[in-house]
Amino acid sequence: MEFILNVLYIFVAIYTLYFLALSLRNLNDTPFRKELRYSSYEDKENLAVVVYAHNNKKTLANLIRELKSQDYPINKFRVFVLLDNCTDGSADLFVEENFIHVIDIKGVGTIGKDQAIATLLEKLSDNDYIDSYVFLDADRSIANNFLSIVNAALKKENVISGETVIEIDCLGIVDRVKAAYQKYHMNFLRRARSLFGLASLADSGVFIIKRSIVKEIGDVDFKNIDSELKYSLLLSKIRCRCTYNPNVQTIVHPANYVFRKPRISYRLNLFKNCIPQLFSKNFVFTEHALSLLYPNIWLLLIIYAGLLKHSLSYHFMVDFKIVSLSFLALIVAFGLSLINAKMTVKEIGYLCLYPIYSICHIVANFPPIRFVVNKILNREDENKNSEKFVVDVIVTVGKNNLNCKLEFIVKDGLSKIRFIYKNKTYTTSAHLRMIDALQELKLKLDDYGFILRICNCCSHFKPCVDGTTNMLRGYCDSEYPSPSLGEPKPTLVWNTCSAFTPSKLNNIIADMINESKKQESNK
Repeated sequence: MEFILNVLYIFVAIYTLYFLALSLRNLNDTPFRKELRYSSYEDKENLAVVVYAHNNKKTLANLIRELKSQDYPINKFRVFVLLDNCTDGSADLFVEENFIHVIDIKGVGTIGKDQAIATLLEKLSDNDYIDSYVFLDADRSIANNFLSIVNAALKKENVISGETVIEIDCLGIVDRVKAAYQKYHMNFLRRARSLFGLASLADSGVFIIKRSIVKEIGDVDFKNIDSELKYSLLLSKIRCRCTYNPNVQTIVHPANYVFRKPRISYRLNLFKNCIPQLFSKNFVFTEHALSLLYPNIWLLLIIYAGLLKHSLSYHFMVDFKIVSLSFLALIVAFGLSLINAKMTVKEIGYLCLYPIYSICHIVANFPPIRFVVNKILNREDENKNSEKFVVDVIVTVGKNNLNCKLEFIVKDGLSKIRFIYKNKTYTTSAHLRMIDALQELKLKLDDYGFILRICNCCSHFKPCVDGTTNMLRGYCDSEYPSPSLGEPKPTLVWNTCSAFTPSKLNNIIADMINESKKQESNK
């Protein structure tokens, strides 16, 4: 027991010194301010701006306007837009557009950011014009000097991750807490680590990398936040660390904000795989791997509480006063970290609520508790003897289009649909037919003023009574994409296209009944 306590104290003492050093270093960000001031005077590199879009028509149009308004020489950058199975008419933005190079991916489903970018990089592998790649998500907004700042940052570093700015006023309380934590993490931890020359986590939403590095590694890895962490470690391993730069800013609308954080289990497993290489001469990689062990705030407080109590009552490797001094240093370091984190008083208040959110999240995902909750909500056997199918859909709210998912579930002969938007879900009741579950979902969304943009909710859709229970087939009588087609096009209830026109609320079931009666009378 004494040995374990000694190890724990050494761990928290080292972390406290590390945290205090970061807090002190972050008070002086002169290098970033100088770089920003003189960014427009640097020699210009040839940049390839790669924009990934999946049903982001409105924000994509705004981003393209902002790219066209850059103060960067127009002959020094090219824009490549990846349209990944976009069904919202995003391709219409580029009709007779010569400035943008469009890669329209369709007919193969949604392939995802990672595969879409890999496909483009393969095509551009022999393009000697490009010096560096600038990866952006289509839901971002940028300033007119964005590329000049990127160019200046590339003079010092080969791989750069930028800052994501989120306006939290339009978010719910939980999302505000998470957004405040992300802002603190960027403005303090990542900024301070960058000032010390330490590696940072890659962010595929705004990521800059030299073409030579991509050729050396062979590709990028943007599947999810966990794969981005692994990719960051790989960059550190080849001595091309990813560096955070707060000058490279993009803005995200709250409706498109998604809180992402690598899983604890994934971090620990990644660290375990890095242990054999920890004692190499590559300090950047060793430090980056060790940084995966940063403790949760609750774990830190629990360890200090246990050490303070033990050192007060029993003999310990250090005196109680030394343990108290270490804990006081941690509190002072946290106070210093808030000074230059550029957070408002309200945001600091939300940040202080993050430990409560954290413990609630841990408790809710603790296996025994999750098992009991699933039992109470009758979700215990959902993954057994059931079939699932997930599709990407768009929901219109006023003038905004939101990217959501529909999960079609069939279990024990009954059908239901789960609507997913970010971390919010709504699941319909179990029905005999999938079409009835879809009707329930449509009525529920309509109560909140949401329009589900799928064929089943479109005025051009005609159901097909084909003898099946779920009746998921139908026909589209619109002239899109070509008026030359002589007969209605077959489709499925969850498909969509640019010709979508909302149908009247209750005509879906009525149309099916009328169609069924017509077929019976014809017989």
